[in-house]
Amino acid sequence: MTKEFELTIGDGRILHVYDTAPGATDRLPVLWHHGTPNIGAPPEPLFDDRLGLRWISYDRPGYGGSTPEPGRTLASAAGYASRIADALGLARFAVMGHSGGSSHALACAALLGERVLAVLSVSALAPYTPGGAAPHAFDWFAGMAPSCEASLRAAAQGRAAKERHEATTAYDPEMFTPEDHAAFEGEWSWFDSVVGPAVATGPGGLIDDDVAYVTPWGCDPAAVTAPILLVHGGRDRVVPAAHGEWLARHCPTAELRLSPGDGHISILPSAGAGAVEWLAVEGRRRSE
Repeated sequence: MTKEFELTIGDGRILHVYDTAPGATDRLPVLWHHGTPNIGAPPEPLFDDRLGLRWISYDRPGYGGSTPEPGRTLASAAGYASRIADALGLARFAVMGHSGGSSHALACAALLGERVLAVLSVSALAPYTPGGAAPHAFDWFAGMAPSCEASLRAAAQGRAAKERHEATTAYDPEMFTPEDHAAFEGEWSWFDSVVGPAVATGPGGLIDDDVAYVTPWGCDPAAVTAPILLVHGGRDRVVPAAHGEWLARHCPTAELRLSPGDGHISILPSAGAGAVEWLAVEGRRRSE
């Protein structure tokens, strides 16, 4: 049974933390970084006792039970991760994320060095590249669903513009492919349990996330020394596959597994189990 608790960090701020195997020392700890907008409950459809994983996660500030922290960056994830790991007595751990959570996972690994054993990144955003300027020469928005592009372009104009956008926008089902919608109807209906609570108290966490995605990360994903597995759907309309391809070119330890027929959500049931097995094997190999 997952234990939930509150961890007090600087200035009385709180992180709401989840731990699926409290105190377990025979399991590989995996720190899950959730997507946008989600709370941080660990990804139940990926649980497999045969892999011996201990899933640990947290609500990013502004979501669920965690204190808002406007102005946080992708690099802030490293600070949250280290505080949680220290509190749990974990010297080293693997990291995994989906969507924007994968970008947070990569930033965490870039800053924590050898403390991170392996990185599993599913549908990650690459660092924002205004104008596609060198050395980041790719069109960051190309291939995004119009609603996703509009949302992130608003964030690129600053927090006030993003707040105005969120006040007038509505959910756009067209951002997802038919394969994604089929996944939502199956075991990945799990997203209902993490999206609803994330938006129930307003868009603050989502706004903080999106502003962070289009501002400097505060670190370079190329600095990750742990092995990285990048998994991406070729039909993804939320985070186009060009982001995964860019990360694969720029991160020396990365391997890219591109699934041509998958979208942003369908990549999870399609490739998730095999990717998590990779994470378990690599994490244990490097912990020995």
